[in-house]
Amino acid sequence: MDSAPQAGWTGSEVKASFNAIPSVLYYTRAAHVLGLWKSELLVIGRFLPRPPSRLVEAGCGAGRVTLGLWKMGYSGIVAFDFAGELLDQARRLAAETGAGSIGFHCADATHVTGSDLGQEGAGGFDGALFMFNGLMQIPGRENRRAALRGLHGLCRPGAPLLFTSHDREWAINEQQWWRDESARWSGGTRDPRLTDYGDRLFHDESGEVFIHIPDRAEILGDLAATGWSLHFDAMRSELSEETRAVTDFSDDCRFWVALRNP
Repeated sequence: MDSAPQAGWTGSEVKASFNAIPSVLYYTRAAHVLGLWKSELLVIGRFLPRPPSRLVEAGCGAGRVTLGLWKMGYSGIVAFDFAGELLDQARRLAAETGAGSIGFHCADATHVTGSDLGQEGAGGFDGALFMFNGLMQIPGRENRRAALRGLHGLCRPGAPLLFTSHDREWAINEQQWWRDESARWSGGTRDPRLTDYGDRLFHDESGEVFIHIPDRAEILGDLAATGWSLHFDAMRSELSEETRAVTDFSDDCRFWVALRNP
């Protein structure tokens, strides 16, 4: 379905929502309590190069995944986010756990470069991550593609990119909602704050949340357009049975592993 012509939810609004107190508390608690999920550990162990490989993590938030990677031996990881309040929490957690060597940087994934991360040259990282649906919380398909291109520029040829999303086609119990949403878009009655079909706004304990929910064809198209090739994908529920704490924190999601084309 075509994108709407008028402006929708903006990156500035997303940034403000992540810097808001409810969101900071929500992600900081997860960083301190949850750590890496069973499914994340499985996919990281299977598809990312072994330590001490150099990894870059986009959308690191309060450091939940970053600190988990550091505990796995990835001592040279570089992480970034555009939400300064969350980065403050990540740096504080790293200092408390003795992981002060982690490089945390304030940068926007839609136009990140090596110099933003204190790196000279391009293409130096052995792998990249954009976890907990972070890529899908960027409004606008072209902006999400810009983020994928940016990560492509940061990584060496053949490097893996690991990210997650929800899956519009997998959520069987929401199919009627999506049929109704399709009718709203076709009839001109959809929420004007939404830019692309698949965008959603909802409230949870972290506040008002924007997220884009793609289908498989969209992800494959975005990877092909930005220099990545799909290597693996599976739903979290297909990979492992998570704890109640994880399923309360996050709905089922799809893991994607792509490889950087030369």
